[in-house]
Amino acid sequence: MPFRPVGIALSAIVLAGCGGTVSGHPQASQGLITAVQTDSGLARLLPDSSQFPARYAAVTLPVDAAGQAASDLDGVLPGAMIDPATCAPQAPTAGPVVVVGTDDAARATLTVELVRTDQKLSVLRDQLQRCGTVRVGHGGTTATITTEMDPPPPLDADDTLALRRSVRSENGSAGMTRNMQTLLGQIGDVRINVTYMSFTDAKADAQALDSLFTTAVGKVRKG
Repeated sequence: MPFRPVGIALSAIVLAGCGGTVSGHPQASQGLITAVQTDSGLARLLPDSSQFPARYAAVTLPVDAAGQAASDLDGVLPGAMIDPATCAPQAPTAGPVVVVGTDDAARATLTVELVRTDQKLSVLRDQLQRCGTVRVGHGGTTATITTEMDPPPPLDADDTLALRRSVRSENGSAGMTRNMQTLLGQIGDVRINVTYMSFTDAKADAQALDSLFTTAVGKVRKG
């Protein structure tokens, strides 16, 4: 069976089948992406499928699936309970728009997400440094999100950052951990997120990730 693109099917898997309760006093997230604000100009800044590295068959997601994919990349579904509550992702002012490339053989995806935001990337960096481990609950299930910062990539953007993230279901079932390596950049109010995601412990395709991030930043820069 072909490996399905992340944004289409993953949200149903993120917390499925995991039991337990969230420790402390989690609160419902405020500011999560609950609806996509359309922006045709933003969509035109996405890389074309032909610009994806070889092996990654790419498709641009429809509006509803784009919002779902954005939640997948954060590891937090809309309406989830988050502990600490201050680690909730901020909603964008427009977007997201998303294109996903799938490598069936590796069971991995490369995703480009663009949003417009009034938040500087440095604010997100500060939040991520405070939120190395976050627990989320949704529909009676729980998961743990672990984020580690990497050296930022040197590109022609206003700011950049890099991170590695895992989303692990509390029951520890095999195949229920998502591993991500992400490069982020910001140019004006456009934030660029390029993420390699896999359900295995195999090393990320860093070359493909770097190449696609350079392509995505360059396209946004050109406008």
